[in-house]
Amino acid sequence: PAAILRASHQVDLLDLSAGTAWEAGICMVGEAEEIWDWGQEGRELARVARGDGVPAEEDSHEARSRARNRVNELSEQMNSRVWWEADRWLSAGKIVGVVGGDHSVPFGAIEAVASRAGGLGILQVDAHADLREGYEGFVWSHASIMRNLVERLPSVERLVQVGIRDLCSEEMDFIKGHDDRIRLFSDEQLSDRRLEGGAWSDSVREIVACLPDQVWVSFDIDGLDPSLCPNTGTPVPGGLSFQEAAYLIRSVARAGKRIVGFDLCEVSCGQDGIGWDADVGARMLFKLCLWALRSNDLGSG
Repeated sequence: PAAILRASHQVDLLDLSAGTAWEAGICMVGEAEEIWDWGQEGRELARVARGDGVPAEEDSHEARSRARNRVNELSEQMNSRVWWEADRWLSAGKIVGVVGGDHSVPFGAIEAVASRAGGLGILQVDAHADLREGYEGFVWSHASIMRNLVERLPSVERLVQVGIRDLCSEEMDFIKGHDDRIRLFSDEQLSDRRLEGGAWSDSVREIVACLPDQVWVSFDIDGLDPSLCPNTGTPVPGGLSFQEAAYLIRSVARAGKRIVGFDLCEVSCGQDGIGWDADVGARMLFKLCLWALRSNDLGSG
């Protein structure tokens, strides 16, 4: 988030599609120190839980289990902290977005929004389905975020997944078992349509038609072509161009859907903490902010 904020200083405010919607107001809340502390503790414990680099005399089933349980506890604390932060801003009449971090972080905010917005749709742009059950024993893994949303939040009416190109049979079985709530638009499917002469606009109309009137946009940066996010944690060949992703987001708003919140996750800038990834992340975050504002009739066109 800090790198995205620094890079945002290079973004011109006039947007040729959204106009000056930013004038309604955009603010990034400072990073919470306790979440940093939980993250540091959790990373060390995750290493123990996996047995990565742990001396043999310190490695045991009991030690791994204790570490895994503590990571799950820390994740629940993080969810509660994010819920509290989101709820207080929602109560103040604000639109809430979450900047990760990995893709596990927005659960608390989505929970807060879902409790207020019945019939919520999730538009997920991602290389991965994120539907695994307790991946490696970590209940709140970034590989499980969408499964947790579907299973734990009944007010999430529909999950629409776009650009998925890396998933396992467990996840595909889950999708097939929840075909009333999950719609998959895989990267292969979307790419084949384009290669066969189909228009991106036609695919986008089909995607948007699957969404209910109130939408949370969950944007994992690895949903883009990896040339736009080379330092993200799990890049996968393929993906959307920046223009295709921006067109999708503004099409949601232009179709009369209301973007009630969003997250942008998995932006990583390498060791120097600056560079291309942050610049792309800042510009995508600006698009998400602008179209959330416009979809709520805030700001001028």
